[in-house]
Amino acid sequence: MTRHAALAARYGTPLYVYDLDEVALARHELFTALPDGAELFYAFKANPHPELARALREGGERGCRAEISSTGELAAALTAGYRAEECLYTGPGKTIGELHEAIGRGVRVFSTDSVTDVRRVGAVAAAHGVVADCLLRINSADASATTSIRMTGTPSQFGFDSETLAEAMPSLRRADGVRLAGMHLFPLSNARDEDALIGEFEHTIELAARLSAALELPLRLLDIGGGFTAPYGVPGRRGSYPNLRDRLETALDRHLPGWRSGAPRIAFESGRFLVGAAGTLVTEVSNVKISRGRRYVIVDAGINTFGGMSGLGRLMPVAVALELEPDGPTERGTLVGPLCTPGDLLGREIALPADLEPGDLVEIPNTGAYGVTASLLMFLGRPAPLEVLLRSGEVVSASRIEHHRSHQPVPYARTVVEAGALG
Repeated sequence: MTRHAALAARYGTPLYVYDLDEVALARHELFTALPDGAELFYAFKANPHPELARALREGGERGCRAEISSTGELAAALTAGYRAEECLYTGPGKTIGELHEAIGRGVRVFSTDSVTDVRRVGAVAAAHGVVADCLLRINSADASATTSIRMTGTPSQFGFDSETLAEAMPSLRRADGVRLAGMHLFPLSNARDEDALIGEFEHTIELAARLSAALELPLRLLDIGGGFTAPYGVPGRRGSYPNLRDRLETALDRHLPGWRSGAPRIAFESGRFLVGAAGTLVTEVSNVKISRGRRYVIVDAGINTFGGMSGLGRLMPVAVALELEPDGPTERGTLVGPLCTPGDLLGREIALPADLEPGDLVEIPNTGAYGVTASLLMFLGRPAPLEVLLRSGEVVSASRIEHHRSHQPVPYARTVVEAGALG
């Protein structure tokens, strides 16, 4: 009997179950590891479900702000109770249309990646009779950490190259409708160990201070990114950062001594650390077959349900592992989904319960981040999985993303299956 068998019987499969108590615990752990007074942005790309985002906003001074990169994520943030002025709008390809919508709805802080980007934000802000704050995203020429997903130190669509920023400053200062308000650096994702993460943050702080002084660049807000680790589709726990606070405070005191009084404000951002461990994907076995001596377990959740960003070149390939009973018999096999493609693969030759048969349930842990909205959701026209949220073991809401074809452009809708706190 799996942990969520009753929910699967009630709602069907495939089914995502999110534990809001786990979300609150992750938020508490991360704020505790960061310097006092630091701000924390939740990266909506990890999971834009409004109830998850709402749980992260709660907590008073230790509530998250929103990092968004589309008008769809802005809509989700507003639904979750975030104010538009709390949002940081990022992304290298902001269009005139989406800027009009974002600024018209009250967004005032943007991370910008080029002179054109700054000018475009300014032109739209001026058209609305307001001034927008621009953080300059910096692509550092070098880096500290050598592991994890690199986001800096190479040619990129993200950010101003640090070595040529001085050449761009005259144009940036002349841009109408904007105020240069600080910097945004995001050098890596999913750092493999605390020392690597700290080293990257220390390098980032030193670089920001040096650029600010050399270029006379105002530094009201400094967002130094994230990189906090959490497992993805496999058993395990979030990263632990016992030394992070002290080391960061030392670096900030050395390079930006006014930070304790808010000059500058220091911000971090996180997605998977905050919501990854809160999610479990429950899927039902459709068939078990042997092909030329190999065992295949076919389930009703495939890469259309848990795709590992498969629509984005599978930057985070699916390679799941299950939490198994300590003394239960196991047998290796390949876990696959129901789609008509050999690419619908969740785990190749992994340990699986030996007695699995059609109708049994399989639970994939740590699937709260990069799940539904990072998958090939519309591939083969299968319905989206249901998403159920729990607090203290009780159902808060149950909903499913629905797609509609229309002659007029419409965003995706979320159909509420069971009323609850969902706004």
